[in-house]
Amino acid sequence: MILWKTYVATVLAIWLVVAFGLHYWREILQHWQMALVMIPGSLVAGSTPMAGGTVAFPILVLVLHQPASNARNFGFLIQALGMGSAVMFMIGRKIRPPFRLVLGSTAGAAMGLLLGTFLIGPLVRDSIVKLLFACLWMSFGLLILAGNQELCSLKRPGPPDAAQTEWIGLLAGLFGGTIAAMIGVGVELCIFSVMVLIYRADLRIAIPAAICAGALASAEGVALHIWLGDLGRRAVMDLLAAGPLVIFGAPCGAWVGSIVPRSRLLYFVAALCVFQFLWTLQQAARGRAEWLFTGVAMCMAALALFALYRIGKLREHAA
Repeated sequence: MILWKTYVATVLAIWLVVAFGLHYWREILQHWQMALVMIPGSLVAGSTPMAGGTVAFPILVLVLHQPASNARNFGFLIQALGMGSAVMFMIGRKIRPPFRLVLGSTAGAAMGLLLGTFLIGPLVRDSIVKLLFACLWMSFGLLILAGNQELCSLKRPGPPDAAQTEWIGLLAGLFGGTIAAMIGVGVELCIFSVMVLIYRADLRIAIPAAICAGALASAEGVALHIWLGDLGRRAVMDLLAAGPLVIFGAPCGAWVGSIVPRSRLLYFVAALCVFQFLWTLQQAARGRAEWLFTGVAMCMAALALFALYRIGKLREHAA
């Protein structure tokens, strides 16, 4: 565990220098709400394929009424830090995610982030961004509710070490990265869906793969927005308030996920997905365009998940 301990010590040392050496601790204390929000958020990020931003995003945009762009930037920052800690922790416990799939998803996410940031994102209004987030995670909730028992019974080792795996990861990362460019999350769900629906992988392999892919995509998102210069002071201060907690919370979530029955964890996650979907609809679906987008998005998500499921079943029968 020396790699994880070194990571934690480095993060805490930097935080102490910034907070007390540069005298920002009073301003950091004013952002205490995000520290509270990210306690459960980091546990969810470490134990499930849902990133910490999935908890922070609705709080920031629906409760604190911040712009979706600020919630996205905070999601990238906190996930890169917290999920990065979970990755270091998993490496220390000798958990090895599928390298080729994660490598492909990282390359695809980089392209998707550029596509979503410069071409698609500027054309999408704020209410649609909120509904996009809600629909994405509601589709994940439906996946769990429809097939929880089957998902928990999967025992396959994961994707083969072949070039085809990289291409599948690339496509999943491209789609997830395009979505993440607007809402800060998405790559982890795409990789998890590929792992369990196409490769029929054991959740003990699928969830770490999703966490690794999400951590790397979030780091790419942080790098992109540092280059653009639009991270925003509020997102950075929220990070400084929650950062010392998430570097421990995400690994704790990974440990909890190893001892709590997966079916219970997934049902809990599905309940969160349904709740935030209904909450977002109540807040953001104000006109015909929003309701039309929601209906089309949910139908497309259901068709995509069913298509991946059929591909996985065909591969299983062929094997």
